[in-house]
Amino acid sequence: MGALPEILLPFVADPRHSALCLDFDGTLSPIVSDPVGARPWPGVPDLLTRLAARFALVAVISGRPADFLHEVLGSPPGVTLVGLYGLGQVGPDARPWEPVIAGVVDRARAEAPSGIYVEPKGLTVTLHWRHAPETGGAWAQAFAAQEEAGHGLQVHPGRMSLELRPPLDVDKGTVVRSLVEGMRAVAVFGDDLGDLPAFDAVAELAARGVAVARVAVIDAESDELVAARSDLVVEGPAGAVALLERLAQAAAISG
Repeated sequence: MGALPEILLPFVADPRHSALCLDFDGTLSPIVSDPVGARPWPGVPDLLTRLAARFALVAVISGRPADFLHEVLGSPPGVTLVGLYGLGQVGPDARPWEPVIAGVVDRARAEAPSGIYVEPKGLTVTLHWRHAPETGGAWAQAFAAQEEAGHGLQVHPGRMSLELRPPLDVDKGTVVRSLVEGMRAVAVFGDDLGDLPAFDAVAELAARGVAVARVAVIDAESDELVAARSDLVVEGPAGAVALLERLAQAAAISG
């Protein structure tokens, strides 16, 4: 399957002190027109299990609810699944925002033009306009700006989507920092702007002497910032899964 990139060699040399933090949509799963239908690339649950048997931490950190991740990945043994960017782990600070988000969902469903998919996630809501590419983005931006001003929510751009979240200091970067304390090598795989806080988190670790790898999983839709802030670029979920397979095989050979 080819030689492992040099930047990942420290992970093979010391897997018991190495962490792999992986996005789901666009990284372990292809981007699909209907978000409900997203499923992992073939073989991913088994691959995650094999990686978890070798590395100190294998975590899937996603904007999807944790229940969704468990459903589609099957709860691979030893793999940490974190949904909603870690918002579900915040506890009492997050709960008051649930009715606020529920109200946003109701208003969005009532007002959205044809082609807009409103994806409720409990503590967040995403507005998708993949089925209305010419007009949906403008409506979603106007609606999100209204909700941001009226309820103090934060607006986060994604792939042909906008997500509304509570104004809490929680993102993929805070999740990574909480999970990788004491690791000597940390890799983050991601494809979208929501993964950049995780890229930033490992950049801070690099300044403290930790071996890091920021892997951008890109395609024709990808924002150029993702590749620009990365150390290594692969093509889509197929490239990400192939690289992780090489990493699993190299770790198994190293013992």
